[in-house]
Amino acid sequence: MDLFSHSWTTLRAAVAELPDKDFEQPSGCAGWLVRDLVCHLIIDAQDVLITLVTPAETEPTRNAVTYWDLVEAPTGDDPLDALTVRLAAAYEDPRLLKFHLDDVGSAAGRAAGLADPEVRVSTRDQVLTVGDYLSAYVMEWTLHHLDLIARLPDVAGPPAEGLSRSRAMLEEIARTAFPTSFSDEDALLIGTGRRVPSDAEKAELGELAAKLPLVLG
Repeated sequence: MDLFSHSWTTLRAAVAELPDKDFEQPSGCAGWLVRDLVCHLIIDAQDVLITLVTPAETEPTRNAVTYWDLVEAPTGDDPLDALTVRLAAAYEDPRLLKFHLDDVGSAAGRAAGLADPEVRVSTRDQVLTVGDYLSAYVMEWTLHHLDLIARLPDVAGPPAEGLSRSRAMLEEIARTAFPTSFSDEDALLIGTGRRVPSDAEKAELGELAAKLPLVLG
């Protein structure tokens, strides 16, 4: 839960420091500008708040790793993706996006800090403990922090602990380890299809290369 808080706080701080012009830059999410990504983070924060107040009585059906499903790569036809882009454009002033993320995001962070990690909650028709749910979101915050800085090299990246934990989760999902020569960041970017591996990296990946990208949903 501490890693959830640290990753989320660091990501929100990075957004808060962005100059207005950076909101029009491409993000690491295909087809999304930085402003679209920030709007998505607001929706993520709302999801965290909703889930933390949606108790479940049954036994957990997922954990922090199995929370993630492997899905097809997005085509841009998803209605929610299109809604996110339209909603982000409606904000017009980046300061409004920053304010809304700080407002809802801070509330999600406080709610996570107050939650009992052993309590079971329901989301996406699945049941997890709060601890597992928040641990799963370390992956979400870390990948989207990498998306945020994809074209913004001067912006600080995600915490090293978040990168390490997210890599470990991705390796569990892939059921194999990435080459030790890969940094945590490169393993995540290549593993999730955010960066195309070089020929040398493909050779190092071996049989794993044929399984990539691992698109999480």
